[in-house]
Amino acid sequence: MTLDIITSPALAGTTHGFFTRLGGASSGVFAGLNCGYGSSDQHEIVGINRARAATALGLAAENLAGVHQIHSSDAVAITEPLNPAPKADGLVTATPGVALGILTADCQPVLFADTKAGVIGAAHAGWKGALDGVLETTLQKMEALGATRDNIAAVIGPCISQANYEVGPEFRDTFVSKDARFERFFLQGKDDRFHFDLPAFGLDRLKQNGIRTASWTGQCTYADPVRFYSYRRSVHKKQADYGRLIAAITLKQTDV
Repeated sequence: MTLDIITSPALAGTTHGFFTRLGGASSGVFAGLNCGYGSSDQHEIVGINRARAATALGLAAENLAGVHQIHSSDAVAITEPLNPAPKADGLVTATPGVALGILTADCQPVLFADTKAGVIGAAHAGWKGALDGVLETTLQKMEALGATRDNIAAVIGPCISQANYEVGPEFRDTFVSKDARFERFFLQGKDDRFHFDLPAFGLDRLKQNGIRTASWTGQCTYADPVRFYSYRRSVHKKQADYGRLIAAITLKQTDV
């Protein structure tokens, strides 16, 4: 099956993609393109899936870099894939031929590019990482390599939407206690429940930090089980595990 890849014109000048689950070799609850070694899927099968994603970017699997994601605000600059992968949730590079990969299953995958400077970035931004500053840290790491915020484009890929992200009052309080204006990202739900708008929060963080070209691709991971894995959906269905989607970006050789 052909891979299903979502791209954005805002990232023109790079080779990139928010990969859906379609076109992979995994089976069962992981059926499709599960790219997460952290899942209980067969390691060899995950390797095949990651190689397919890398090939779609025009690279060998060994050129696909990642991080050991820990829901932090940390980001690292790399010149080549590192083994073991550093513990962080963002990574940046100015090295053509290296792809930056992020894994998600409801959290925001965010891809960044300043093609004028030849600098790219990728971030895993769940609610905790986004609140603690992973997007800001990734931008700072890009600036250290020569990028400028006026020229950086950022695109949020498929993630859970507000309609399907129900949270409790203590979750809302965590945000509002940090900044009262964050209350606008919550809608009142049933009883004491709220619905949190994760992609709107991500876009706000980007724009508040000087990124004028920022967008969300618009797909909800929870709502579309055919195309996307979803951690929350797997919990609701009482499944033992869930697959991980990959989003990746690489500089074209002609960019620098």
